[in-house]
Amino acid sequence: MGTIPSMAHADSVPRRPRLLWEQHCCLPSERHADVGELARYRRPGGSLVSVNVGYVPHSAEDVTGLIMSWRERIAADHRLRPAESVVDVDAAGRDGNVAVAFDLEDSGPLAGRLERVRRFYELGVRTMLPSYNNRNAAGGGCLDAVDEGLTAYGRALVREMNAVGMVADGSHCGTRTGLDMCEVSEQPVIYSHSCMRSLWDHPRNITDDQAKECAATGGVVGITGVGIFLGPNDASVDALVRHIDYAVELVGPEHVGVSTDYPFDHDDFNAMLEQSPELFPDSYTRWGPIDFLPPEGLLTVEDALIARGYPDDAVTAILGGNFRRVAAQVWQ
Repeated sequence: MGTIPSMAHADSVPRRPRLLWEQHCCLPSERHADVGELARYRRPGGSLVSVNVGYVPHSAEDVTGLIMSWRERIAADHRLRPAESVVDVDAAGRDGNVAVAFDLEDSGPLAGRLERVRRFYELGVRTMLPSYNNRNAAGGGCLDAVDEGLTAYGRALVREMNAVGMVADGSHCGTRTGLDMCEVSEQPVIYSHSCMRSLWDHPRNITDDQAKECAATGGVVGITGVGIFLGPNDASVDALVRHIDYAVELVGPEHVGVSTDYPFDHDDFNAMLEQSPELFPDSYTRWGPIDFLPPEGLLTVEDALIARGYPDDAVTAILGGNFRRVAAQVWQ
């Protein structure tokens, strides 16, 4: 069990460059999307940003097209750097720039072909969720009335991700499916962008048991900046830190991170919510347009943790060190 440090440490924490690891955000799912928006995460110490490249509606061809277009322009932007390894992340840190990796929010784009895990890894996808909100061929979603857990295919998928070097992610999965991932995986499992259900009872949030089993794998729970997951559409830094505090008490600061799930096309995203009730039911829409913590808000979390009295090593770990540790272990 972790403990929240006392306020007595706050004034003694040195301000120094630290890596910020934003484990999940969303550019518009269009080949011409402005990748320069990712430079909003630049800070002393550098940043790693993982960008979503597909979920339920997308095919393998859609994902490949997005990645090929975005990678070319990321490489051409002096503020950004494609992240093939933690060496690239560390180089971005020395330069104060942004390393960029990719993630898949659903295994649907694989279309059941496990060999595509390696292909997507070679294109820069470093994290993948088996399912998104609802049951698919791999397992159950967080919005299913009954979650029967990982299927045989889902278990094979997790094993293939382990073999390739891709991190298995339980966000959006059902509770049983997430627990099964932790049982099957021989590498750390993460919840890239999830909040704590004991603090705010939303079906997208994770249970204490999920967080504990994730930590037992050596993994990380990334507290996310989505208003409806933090509280009644409260996308504030204070709300984010409340969930960080709870997770730290539960599993320790070495298993907690941050991840906003910020959509750079948030107006279009909110319009899509209204148009897709089969994907986004009342638990998403009852508060109206969803508020998100923007990159500029995430950049202030360091000061908020210091003000709460977190010691230097805990601040460094939560901001990015924990996710970097997982990447160093899993990525190949």
